[in-house]
Amino acid sequence: MRYLSTRGQAPECGFTDALLSGLAPDGGLYLPIAWPQVDVGAAAYDDVALRILKGFAGGDFPDDALKADVAAAYAGFDDPRIAPLVEIAPGRFLLELFHGPTLAFKDIAMQVLGRLFARALAERGGRATVLAATSGDTGSAAIAALGGLPNIEVFVMHPLGRITEVQRRQMTTAPHANIHNIALEGSFDDAQALVKALFADAAFAGKVGLTAVNSINFARIAAQSVYYFTATATLGTPATFVVPTGNFGDVFAGEAAMRMGLSIERLVVATNANDIMARALNDGIYEAGPARRTLSPSMDIQVASNFERALFEASGRDAAYVREAMGGTRIALPAPIRADLAGRYGAHAVDDARTLETIARVHAGTGRLIDPHTAVGVAAAEQVRSRGPVVVLSTAHPAKFPDVVRRATGQIPALPPRLSGLMEAPEKFDVLGPDLGLVRSYIAARVPAA
Repeated sequence: MRYLSTRGQAPECGFTDALLSGLAPDGGLYLPIAWPQVDVGAAAYDDVALRILKGFAGGDFPDDALKADVAAAYAGFDDPRIAPLVEIAPGRFLLELFHGPTLAFKDIAMQVLGRLFARALAERGGRATVLAATSGDTGSAAIAALGGLPNIEVFVMHPLGRITEVQRRQMTTAPHANIHNIALEGSFDDAQALVKALFADAAFAGKVGLTAVNSINFARIAAQSVYYFTATATLGTPATFVVPTGNFGDVFAGEAAMRMGLSIERLVVATNANDIMARALNDGIYEAGPARRTLSPSMDIQVASNFERALFEASGRDAAYVREAMGGTRIALPAPIRADLAGRYGAHAVDDARTLETIARVHAGTGRLIDPHTAVGVAAAEQVRSRGPVVVLSTAHPAKFPDVVRRATGQIPALPPRLSGLMEAPEKFDVLGPDLGLVRSYIAARVPAA
């Protein structure tokens, strides 16, 4: 299996190179040259994950190594189904993606990614500097997957004061010497822009072995596509999937599943007040504004990086168009591209008042507590017309957002036992301004000399 860049000015590469580099050297995102076709039937989650990853790895990892890494990745999940479906109303389901070590959907891909990283580095005898911008959950998932591993330094940037205390502490209480937390004085979009700028500095990126574990890394997309297959197999019929969306990676994983042959009725993007994707898909204009703070902070994003992958596919893989479009600050989607996207995606925006009302209503009707991101998905799902079942991706455990849940229901969700002691553990992080030179110097000073 070979990979190309959405911007068309980087050489093709294999799966391991795409995995370890994350972002293509021309600033684009990697995609497979051809999508593997997968028929997984009703196999167990581990088996489905193995089949899909084998299709993308293209022989870069032996089958027994992939099998061992997948099994180890999910061994610590607190539900053997990994991503169980729960019916909350007739024909309406939650797909619970929070049963991993950090209680968020990022674990499902990151636990696999960390093991593949370690294996690839061991075989190549190299080092890697992992750089992640996080709006709340990617950072803790990366730390849980990569903390303490040899030959890897991990730098995580979160927006100062814009995530919950539980989210912050899941990162800043990590005891591992190879973990470095940066609280950035700015928004997630500022952090993401710094990540891209550091990758664009080819000399620096090469010197420190820079790589990414955000959803710009295609291995994340591959691993997240698995639960679309397993959910569809459980239901026995094509479904509409409603996906709380910030950086567009989780919902693009659904498009990846469709391109691998899975029958999905529709993908619905659910956004909060940071509604760039709802505006792009409904009005045809992709234009970022200042990130707004909401009750669903992991979606407080105005630059949805993975939309580039969807644009590439919708344009007939026209790298020149994507390169030109992504070079500006505003994209007016041409009619053919807009029509292609509309055939696959719908979108709805949900404000904070509706988010709180939805958390309260779900709790009153079912006795279940849901986090605010899942609530955005549930509220969006209520606006969806579907011939078949509707599945909302439940992306985080409510205990990660106790203040919002208490405000909506009067109930404080208890932290699971695996996070006992989190609120008392000492924290370690550094506050930096959103300055490229400052962040670059911070990283350089902490990466061991080659």
